[in-house]
Amino acid sequence: MHFRFRDGACAILMSSQNEMIKTMQDAANVDIEAVGDDSIAGHRLAEMRDFYTYLMAELPAVIDRWHVRRRRRSSRARRCR
Repeated sequence: MHFRFRDGACAILMSSQNEMIKTMQDAANVDIEAVGDDSIAGHRLAEMRDFYTYLMAELPAVIDRWHVRRRRRSSRARRCR
């Protein structure tokens, strides 16, 4: 069995996950309000929300660095032919 990915598929797939991450952030906020931010569940939900907030802030830069790295690798591969 094998899979075929189009060029750049991994970064595109990761970028498309942004909506899911935003949904998780929103759900955490709603649930924090429901259980109270001073409860154990509220603290865990706040950690989840904060993690996803951090991830959303960092992900664009990670994907940009990946594109730069990928371009460098492909230009080196072309020079070696």
